[in-house]
Amino acid sequence: MVREIALDTETTGLFYANGDRIVEIGCVEMIDNIATENMYHVYINPERDVPEEATKIHGLTNEFLADKPVFADIADDFLKFIGDSKLVIHNAKFDMGFLNFELEKAGYEKIPMDRAIDTLEIARETLSGGDSRSLDALCRRFGIDNSARVLHGALLDAQLLSEVYLELRGGREPSFMVAAAAEEKKQRKKNKDKSVRPVREFLPSEEELAQNELFLDENAKNLKKENPVWDILR
Repeated sequence: MVREIALDTETTGLFYANGDRIVEIGCVEMIDNIATENMYHVYINPERDVPEEATKIHGLTNEFLADKPVFADIADDFLKFIGDSKLVIHNAKFDMGFLNFELEKAGYEKIPMDRAIDTLEIARETLSGGDSRSLDALCRRFGIDNSARVLHGALLDAQLLSEVYLELRGGREPSFMVAAAAEEKKQRKKNKDKSVRPVREFLPSEEELAQNELFLDENAKNLKKENPVWDILR
């Protein structure tokens, strides 16, 4: 049994080094690539103003976040939920940067980057075509309903990400696909190893050749043709 966590964050901006902070975290537990009903979701007071540009993206306002806990108050619960599981993140460098900034600021150890599984990188490496690799684009590609995604939301995005991740891993029958691929490879090797048999020749007998000559001569006379076309082949 493999436990992984699909994770997404919403922030006040793009750069924690410039003072941007996390305002929302959403997590969905996955067991063997399948999402369970075990989730973690929290809104966070960023202890700073939320720019209007950010509010247009995720819909979270200063007024809404004013009475929410600060990151230091939710850090324990967050870390307990994720445990030592791998974190499945779309554009992991962004979210991991913010999470580790917040954890360090609150006095906790950073999460090693090698715990992150970046679905953006997986999509870039495995999917053909020049289409976008955004979460919305991947949902469209895999036929995942993202109609509820009017605004970005950490929990909804984590839920969609868990479905995208499943598809990137081969769908709901990944073991079957792996087995089928292995069988195909085995069959190709088997065919390659087969010895090539020499071509067998089935030559006509003298009697068959004589009967064929007689047939051609008779038909030439019947059709009253001189130099019939089949004589070329004689």
